[in-house]
Amino acid sequence: MEAARVILRMIWPGWALLLVFGTLLGLCAWAWWRSRGDGTGADWLRRAAMVCCTLVIGLGPAVPASTEQVATNAEVFFVVDRTGSMAAEDHAGSEPRLAGVRHDVTALVEALPGASYSVISFDSQAARQLPLTGDAGAVRAWAETLVQEITRYSAGSRVDRPLEELTEALTGARERNPQNVRLVFLLSDGENTEDAPVGDDVAPAEPRSFAPLAPLVDGGAVLGYGTADGGRMRSYDGTADSGPGTDAPYITDPERPGSPPAVSRIDETTLRRIADQLGVPYAHRTELDPVDGLVAGIDVEEIAADGRRVVQVHRDVGWPVAFVLALLVAWEAYVQAARAARLRRVVR
Repeated sequence: MEAARVILRMIWPGWALLLVFGTLLGLCAWAWWRSRGDGTGADWLRRAAMVCCTLVIGLGPAVPASTEQVATNAEVFFVVDRTGSMAAEDHAGSEPRLAGVRHDVTALVEALPGASYSVISFDSQAARQLPLTGDAGAVRAWAETLVQEITRYSAGSRVDRPLEELTEALTGARERNPQNVRLVFLLSDGENTEDAPVGDDVAPAEPRSFAPLAPLVDGGAVLGYGTADGGRMRSYDGTADSGPGTDAPYITDPERPGSPPAVSRIDETTLRRIADQLGVPYAHRTELDPVDGLVAGIDVEEIAADGRRVVQVHRDVGWPVAFVLALLVAWEAYVQAARAARLRRVVR
């Protein structure tokens, strides 16, 4: 009988697990070495075991549980630009561009029910806001609270800034579930100003190509926000009294006191190029319109007609380790409570 193949569905990237838990194990080993002879060596061995148990849980071990025929096995990746320019007030009249993004992300989730969803946002840096999850409510909640980056932390726009994070997400998704269909929706105004001051005549560096990701992408779209005339952006300091819809001052060039408010314009040339590189269509979003046309050409069943509708369901097997961890934590709590009681008696 063939043994079940264990896979690891890591909750963090491997390097992060190694960094955090390797450091904690190193500290436990150092403390155990220092404690020789004072009777606390067993305590540090127990704590090291707790770290090891937590590491195993973080690795997310799982084994195949069953094979199912599913109606959709789509994995939807939203790549969302939240740089300051996405607060420009030129969407659907005078709304900020992010209002269109909030609407479209929510509508796309509703138009693609039963999928798994992931969110990557980028401003001065890229970050995965949500790992792949079947919880559509979590994506809607994230979209509803989406705001621009804090103005003083802005380091300019780079439309290729999420490239590494998206590459890692897509590669990991393919390795875990190669049979699944991966859809990418990139939502941005396409601005590529990098760190150049507003109004600088020096052209920013050409964005890196998304073409290497094309084999990992089965569909999706690049959605562009903004107008050729452009719009001004309210400054944002992280409070409700700033940003779009407030009386906060418009963003200007800090290097040029007294300069007029900066104007952000959509760069459709860059956005179309990215769409071509990914092999998906481009759509200019100017109103809070339905998204039916964006998903009309996406037939998950047809994409997965090569057999990828047969999905292997995995069962987590980390619960025995979690049970051991709970016992170790209870043991630690008992020891610490006993020591606290002895200390109180000594103080009295």
